[in-house]
Amino acid sequence: MQTTLALVAHQGGWDEALLIGGPILAIAGLLILAKKRVDAAADELSATTDPE
Repeated sequence: MQTTLALVAHQGGWDEALLIGGPILAIAGLLILAKKRVDAAADELSATTDPE
């Protein structure tokens, strides 16, 4: 049991990287998605109001 606890307690740093990197990547992805949606809405608005 002692070996199992040691293995679970220390994973070499990759688990800590996921705890920090995961939320950062999720927020970055959401920001990219929001930017694309805003740009698409702005393009659509300018296309409907542009007298061509």
